[in-house]
Amino acid sequence: MSEENMNNTAAGARKVRTGYVVSDKMQKTIVVELEDRKQHALYGKIMRTNSKVKAHDENEEAGVGDRVRIEECRPLSKDKHFRLLEIVEKAK
Repeated sequence: MSEENMNNTAAGARKVRTGYVVSDKMQKTIVVELEDRKQHALYGKIMRTNSKVKAHDENEEAGVGDRVRIEECRPLSKDKHFRLLEIVEKAK
């Protein structure tokens, strides 16, 4: 790896994603839907792909429809690998 690439990426940097809460029915856990845009390899069309991840919500403060920022962390359970950083926007 070149010297420039080493400085741009911090070792062990955690991914921070933004998405919408689609479920808060579990204790201290929310389900967040993340949207990703990818370009088709052959045709070049931009396609949207959605994925749902479970995130840890210690104080149970996020509700359905809230826009939240989550951060990658160590595995907290079988499916839970993110934790809630902040609520960006509350649902109306």
